[in-house]
Amino acid sequence: MAGELDGKVAAVTGAASGIGLASAEAMLAAGARVVLVDRDEAALAALCGKHGAAAIPLALDLLDPAACAGLAPRILEAAGRLDILHANAGTYVGGDLVDADSTAIDRMLNLNVNVVMKNVHDVLPHMIAQGSGDIIVTSSLAAHYPTPWEPVYASSKWAINCFVQTVRRQVFKHGIRVGAISPGPVVTALLADWPADKLADARASGSLLEPEEVAGVVMFMLTRPRGMTIRDVVMMPTNFDL
Repeated sequence: MAGELDGKVAAVTGAASGIGLASAEAMLAAGARVVLVDRDEAALAALCGKHGAAAIPLALDLLDPAACAGLAPRILEAAGRLDILHANAGTYVGGDLVDADSTAIDRMLNLNVNVVMKNVHDVLPHMIAQGSGDIIVTSSLAAHYPTPWEPVYASSKWAINCFVQTVRRQVFKHGIRVGAISPGPVVTALLADWPADKLADARASGSLLEPEEVAGVVMFMLTRPRGMTIRDVVMMPTNFDL
């Protein structure tokens, strides 16, 4: 994939780990300059030290309204333009609704839905003015099935899938492609609460995806001819249904 994104500038939220990190590193390998957005300043510094000047750190907390509103201006100040936004930052609340903490529900819905909407809203004027752009949102397999063990999380992803598909229809006339990637369970921090033996068994049985596998599909979406939009991809481990 070397050179496929030469001259492009991308921004990835939640870029310090998991899917966001894998996506950012795949874009860097393809020749893009990438603004890595995350609240973990130390992790960003280490990553940018590893990848050199093409990796641009942007440490901010997207749950802070003022910081969130500054995302697009700070990207443009740091990189001069923006061709790709991967709105990836998110969090997880699982289990029975009756047991969920209301503060955690608010935080998750804010990050998974409101922040994504605001980030896309804020980069659109720049992309419309330049007549091109790609926006990819990390959704979930849970957006396509009423998953009974995670009603709050699944609802956030159902909402964001609707957002992706409606905004896509509004902005394609400006040369902007909008799509969602909906992976099944991925080995990320969202699985931190899994028991170690369950995680090991799931990996051994082929029931989990690796972040790099998701990043490979993100790259597929970004590198199609401009006349083609991959509007949504559902990907899951082959043995997911075992």
